[in-house]
Amino acid sequence: MLVRELYSGAYELDSGDRKMLATRNMMPGMSVYGERLIIEEDIEYRLWDPGRSKLGSMLLKKFDIPIEQDSTVLYLGAASGTTVSHVSDMLMDGLVYALEFSPRTMRDLVQLCEIRPNIIPIFADANKPHSYAHIVEKADVIFQDIAQPNQAEIAAINSKYFLGEEGYLMLSIKSRSIDTIANPRKVFREELAKLQNDFSIEFEVLDRKELAPFHEDHLGVLAKRFMG
Repeated sequence: MLVRELYSGAYELDSGDRKMLATRNMMPGMSVYGERLIIEEDIEYRLWDPGRSKLGSMLLKKFDIPIEQDSTVLYLGAASGTTVSHVSDMLMDGLVYALEFSPRTMRDLVQLCEIRPNIIPIFADANKPHSYAHIVEKADVIFQDIAQPNQAEIAAINSKYFLGEEGYLMLSIKSRSIDTIANPRKVFREELAKLQNDFSIEFEVLDRKELAPFHEDHLGVLAKRFMG
């Protein structure tokens, strides 16, 4: 099997008839969400399902992922930690702050953090960054996957608090969480306009792509904080 590093800490495993996305397992022998483990040349990899991960689908859509092995990442909308666990694998010398608001999924996330020391769980509302400002340090990357109507606002206010100079924002815009009737592309345009114009923080949008077929009616966005 051929192994190729796509980005820092993210790999493509090529068996000849199939190409699979994976990360190198920080905790060998341990699966997080039932994903397959593959050993190649004494290294264990965890397969990463892009249909269950907006970040995984953005990797396959060839976004220039700005996460390095020593990055500090703030992940908004961590749920039970499916994607966060892969970010943890990528951050061999870094740290991910994983924020979630649902008590049920937070319990699963805390269990994950007990075995992965580079994940810090935060039980909080992403609309209220002041409530966790005493916990989170400046981030190199903010990744947001939140199904709320004010997605652009949440991204902007958290970036004001936590995104370092020239830091990167990665955002999955879910059109149906904003407007169930409007054309998704119209919703995407409006949310990007809000992000760039409405919240007293400047971003340069570096890339945008729809995430179908992995996630219908979702737009992936990569932006960089602009310090004028």
